[in-house]
Amino acid sequence: MSPIIIVVIVLALVFDFLNGIHDSSNIVATMISSRALSPRVALGMTAVAEFSGPFIFGVAVANTIGHEVVVAEAINTVVLLAALSSAILWNLLTWYLGFPSSSSHALIGGLVGAVVMGAGWQAIQLPGMEKILIALFTSPIIGFAFGYMLLRLILLLSWKASPGINRLFKRGQIFTALALALSHGANDAQKTMGIITLALVTAGYLKVFAVPVWVIVLCAGMIALGTAVGGQKLIKTLGGKFFKIRPVDGFAAQIASAVVILGASLVGGPVSTTQVVSSTIMGVGAAERVNKVRWGVAQEIATAWLLTIPATALVAAGLYWVLAQVIR
Repeated sequence: MSPIIIVVIVLALVFDFLNGIHDSSNIVATMISSRALSPRVALGMTAVAEFSGPFIFGVAVANTIGHEVVVAEAINTVVLLAALSSAILWNLLTWYLGFPSSSSHALIGGLVGAVVMGAGWQAIQLPGMEKILIALFTSPIIGFAFGYMLLRLILLLSWKASPGINRLFKRGQIFTALALALSHGANDAQKTMGIITLALVTAGYLKVFAVPVWVIVLCAGMIALGTAVGGQKLIKTLGGKFFKIRPVDGFAAQIASAVVILGASLVGGPVSTTQVVSSTIMGVGAAERVNKVRWGVAQEIATAWLLTIPATALVAAGLYWVLAQVIR
């Protein structure tokens, strides 16, 4: 295997690892904030479930990322290096600042920016981009609505219950968090699988786009490792700054998030776990009382979401130009 392909694979795995760190907070924030489990136990349990996700639910998202976004002939190793480097830099910056930004947006933005710089807009497959953008931008709205309706239903069904029902919601979060972790592994780890497989096809190591088992193992392992390491800054943002989360809130938010993310994974739609979880938390809070949610924090995060694709696209375009001068 050539050195430049090895570099692409290493960068893809670094991105995968950072994705796991970024999104670990999304999976466990509500569980930790509501004191259902300790951070260490929650992160360890989540990591195991995330590793299992791609093996259980398949690799439809990897196929979408790998050959439905850009024309295959426009892809080369320089494009992939620029796209991954841009996404990694954005992840590091937002991790440092404590913003739960979208790794999915960062990767898509980086890929589009590098491809357009290298081959022009005609290299973008519009049907595939439409599918991805629809999934990315409608999933938070669906998550908010589902979180809102689910909590209202739970409160309606348990309005006569004693305070002891909180123990049920605490214990129930063990299962809802596992479902959310499985759905996350089935969606986010596949984005890196798609990039690595695309690199192997481009370099001629694979004749057709089919994700090898060793790629699945590596990518699932790296995102699980990143999740186990965790991101305490982001856990604080998601777990406490929107509103004070109770066990019933965490229970409802995790169920709603898992259903949205898993549904998208099964149809090959890459979504942002950060967006979905954040929006379901807000939906759950709004179901109790609209002014309970600290909308200022939500506005800051929404700003980061809107900036991610154009920012990473511009950085990737610049990186492509530099790398193209160096790698000839």
